Amino acid sequence: MRTDALILSAVFGYLGLLFLVAAWGDRRAAQGRSIINSPTVYALSIAVYCTAWTFYGSVGRAAQFGPSFLLIYLGPTLAMMLSPFIIRKMVRIAARQRLTSIADFISARYGKSAGLGALVALISLITITPYIALQLKAITVSHAVLISYPQSAESILYNERFWMDRSLWVALVLAVFIILFGTRHLDASERHEGMVAAIALESIVKLVAFLAVGLFVVFILFEGPGALFTQVAQTPALSQLMHLESVPGGATGWVGMLILAFLAFLTLPRQFQVLVVENIDERHLARASWLFPLYLLLINLFVIPIALAGLLLDAGDPDSFVLTLPLSAGLEGLPLLVFIGGLSAATGMVIVETIALSTMVSNQLIMPLLLRFRALHTDSKGGLARWLLRIRRVAIVLILLLGYLYHALIGDSYSLVTIGLVSFVGAAQFAPALLIGLYWRGATRLGAVYGLIGGFFMWSYTLLLPGFAQSGWLDSALLIEGPWGIGWLTPYALFGLEGWDIYTHSLLLSMFINVGLLVGISLFTRPTLLEQTQAALFTEALHPNLPTTSHQRGQTTQGALHELLARYLGLKAAQQVFSTRTQTLSTFQKDQPAADELIMRAEQALAGSLGNASARVLINSVVRGEALDIESLLSMLDITTQTLEYNRRLKQKSDELTRIGKDLQSANDRLRELDRLKDEFVAMVSHELRTPLTSIRAFAEILSGSQAVPEEKRQHFLHVMVLESQRLSRLINEILDLARLESGRMTFDAKTLDLAALTDHSLEAIARLQEQRNVHLEVTILERPANVIGDPDRLEQIIINLLDNASKFADPADPHVLLRLYKQNQHVYLCVEDNGAGIEPSAREHVFEKFHQLQPGDTSTGGRPKGSGLGLPISRAIAVHLGGRLWVEDAQVLKGACFVLALPEAEPNKGNPAP
Repeated sequence: MRTDALILSAVFGYLGLLFLVAAWGDRRAAQGRSIINSPTVYALSIAVYCTAWTFYGSVGRAAQFGPSFLLIYLGPTLAMMLSPFIIRKMVRIAARQRLTSIADFISARYGKSAGLGALVALISLITITPYIALQLKAITVSHAVLISYPQSAESILYNERFWMDRSLWVALVLAVFIILFGTRHLDASERHEGMVAAIALESIVKLVAFLAVGLFVVFILFEGPGALFTQVAQTPALSQLMHLESVPGGATGWVGMLILAFLAFLTLPRQFQVLVVENIDERHLARASWLFPLYLLLINLFVIPIALAGLLLDAGDPDSFVLTLPLSAGLEGLPLLVFIGGLSAATGMVIVETIALSTMVSNQLIMPLLLRFRALHTDSKGGLARWLLRIRRVAIVLILLLGYLYHALIGDSYSLVTIGLVSFVGAAQFAPALLIGLYWRGATRLGAVYGLIGGFFMWSYTLLLPGFAQSGWLDSALLIEGPWGIGWLTPYALFGLEGWDIYTHSLLLSMFINVGLLVGISLFTRPTLLEQTQAALFTEALHPNLPTTSHQRGQTTQGALHELLARYLGLKAAQQVFSTRTQTLSTFQKDQPAADELIMRAEQALAGSLGNASARVLINSVVRGEALDIESLLSMLDITTQTLEYNRRLKQKSDELTRIGKDLQSANDRLRELDRLKDEFVAMVSHELRTPLTSIRAFAEILSGSQAVPEEKRQHFLHVMVLESQRLSRLINEILDLARLESGRMTFDAKTLDLAALTDHSLEAIARLQEQRNVHLEVTILERPANVIGDPDRLEQIIINLLDNASKFADPADPHVLLRLYKQNQHVYLCVEDNGAGIEPSAREHVFEKFHQLQPGDTSTGGRPKGSGLGLPISRAIAVHLGGRLWVEDAQVLKGACFVLALPEAEPNKGNPAP
C-alpha cells in the first residue's frame, strides 16, 4: 500500500544512509585512509551529470523527439575522449592554485579579478536556478504520481496553500541536509570526500533503479524487445518518431545540441566541482574517460523502449512513464525503487550544485564586500571564518528557496527537459572565457567580462524571458509578434532565424556575441602584468617545473603571516600551514622573514577558503614587494623549455648516432663480406685459369724436351693443347662478360625477335654436341611466333648454356632432355628439363653464384662436371637485363632439374621478328 508514511520513511531512511556514508568517508579521510582515491569512484561521481532530467526527462524527450535525447550524452562522451587535453589541464591548474569553483577558476585566469569572479558567480546563480527548480519539480511530481495513481496528481500539486506546498518542504529538507552534509568546515578546496562517496553511491542506485524498470517494461510487459518493436512497427506514427528527422531543427539542431552538451558538461558548476575540484589524482581520468561513457550507455539503454511502451499503452505524461508503467501493472515495490532512484538523481545534483554555488556566493560575492569592513575581521582569531560558514549555510537555504520560487512561478510552463536545456545554454556562456583562456595567452579580463555579459543577455532574451511570457508574467504576444510588434526581434526567431531549435538558436547567437566580444576586445586591450603572468601559468599548465602561483617575490615576517592566517582561517589552520617536514611551530620566529615557499602555502590556504581574488588581496596586505612579473615567469619557462629542447636534441643525436653506428657496423660487415667474396673470386679465377694453363705447359714441355715422341702422341698432345686453349679463351670471355654485366658496360642489341625461331637456331648449333653425348633431345614449341624483345646473341648464349648443362647433368645411362616453349600471362616461357638427379631446394639459388659447381654429392654423376661455374650467373644477369627472370624448379615431365627462362611478350606488330 503506497502511503505517505511509507514513502517518507523510505526517503528519510535513504537520506540517512547517504549521511552515514558521507560521515564515514570524511572520517576515513581524516585518518588518511581515503575511500575515494579510486578512478572508479571518481567516474561514478561524475555521473552526477545524470540528474532527474536523465531519469525522467530523457524518456519524455524521446517520446516527443525520438533519438534527439542521445545528443545530451554524446557531448559528455566527446568531452571525456578529449580529457587528456582539456580536463587534465583544468585539474592540474586547480590543484596548483587551490581553485574552488568555476568562478574562482575564471577569475584566477584573468588576473585574479574579483569583479570577474563576482560576475561568474552571479550568472551561475541565475542560470542554475532553473536546473534546481527542475529537481524540485521532479521530486514533487514523482511523489504525487506515486501516491495518487491512477487518479490525477494535479489536486495534490496545485490545490494546496503556500505553506502546504510540498516543493517548499522538499527544498527546506534538502537545505538542512546539505548544510549538515557539506558545510562542516571552511576550506572549500579541501575535498569533500564524504560527499563524493555519497554521490558515487547515488549513481549506482539510480542506475540500478532505471535498469530495473527498463527490464520490467521490455521483458515482462512486452515479453521481449521483439514483441515491443513489432507493435511499434504496426503504428506508423511511432515508427516515424524514431527517425533522425524527428530531431528539432534538423541537421543544425543535431550539431547545436551536441556542442551544447559538450560545453555544458565542462561548465556546469556541479560538473566542474566533481571533475576538477574533487579530483584527487589526474591519472584517474584515464579510466573515467571510458567508464563514464559506459555508464551513460547503460542508463540510456532502455530510454527508447520505455518511451515507446508508454506511448503504446497511453501511460500519461511522458516525463512520468518511468513511474506510471510499473504502477499500471499493479506493482508496489518497483515504483518505490524507481522513486528512490529518481530521488537519488535529483538530490545528487542539488547537493553538489548547491555546495558549488554557495562557495561561489561566499567567496566571490560576499567575501570581497567583507574585506572592505575592517570591524568584521580584525577582532577575534578566526572570526571571519565562522562568518563565512554562516554565510554559506544561509546561501544554501536562499539558493534552494530561489529554485523553489522559479518552480512555483515558471516551472509548470516547461517540461523537465526544457528547464534543463535552458540552464545548459546559460552555463555554456562560461565556455569561451574558460576554454579560450586555457589556450590563448592574449585573452584579457575586459574581453572575458564583456563577452560574458553579452552572451548572458542574449541567453536571457532568447530563453529566460520567454519562460516568463509563457507563464503569464509577461505579455505572450512577445513570443509571436516580438516587442513593440517588431517581428525580427521575436525571442525564438531573432533576426529572422526561423525553423531552428530554440536551444540551438540561443546557443549560436549567444556564442557568436560572447566569443566575438572576448576575442575582439582582447585584441585591442592590454592586460596587466598579473593577467599576463596568470595567462602564462594557465596556457603553459602542462609545462614541467611550472610555478604553482604567481606570487614569488616579496617580503614579510613569519609573525605577520601567522597572524593573517589565524585571523581569517583560525589558529588551527595557521598551525597547519606553518607545520611541515622541515619546519615546526617550535622553530617559528615572529621577526624572521617568511620564505617564499611559506608565503606560497599561505596564499594557497587562503585561496582554498576565501577564493583566489580575496587571498590575493590579503597576501598583498602583509607582503611588501613585487609579484613575479610576466618577464620573470616567461624567463623561467624559456629556461625550462630550452633545457627540455636540449634534452630532446641530445636524445635525437643519441638515437641518430646509434642508428649511424648500426649502419656503419652493417657497412663494415658488408665490406668484409665483399672482401671475402673478392678473395674467393680471385682464388677461383686463379684456379680456373691455372688448370688449362698447367695442362698446356705440361704438354708443351713434353713436346719441346723430347724429339722421340711418336707422331700419334704428338698429334694427341697438340689436340689437347688446342682444346685447353679454347677453354682458356672461353673462360676469359666469360669473366669479361660477367665484369661488363655487373658494371653495366655490356651493350645489348635489343630488338623484337621470335624466340621460337631463335631456339631452332640454337638447337642446330648444339645438335652435334648432343649427338656425341648420346642425349635424347625432345622439343615442344607450342607458340609460333613467340615474339620478345632481346639481343639474339645473348639469348642464344642462354639457350645453349641451359641445353649444355642439361646434357651434362642428365642420367648418364639414358640421358634425356626436354625443351618446352609456351606463352602464359603476357610472358614467353622456355623450360629445359633433364632426367638427372635434380637439385635440392636449398641449393637452387647457389647454382647462380659465380664459380659454383655442383659437387658429386649433389648429383648422381659420381664426378664433377667440367665447366667454369660462370654460365648460369651470366645467363641470369642477361635475363634480368632484358626484363625477364631465370630460375630452377622441379621438372614436371622428366623428374630431374628444370631451368625456366621467362621474358615479357613483345607487343604485336612492333618491328619485324628477327631469328
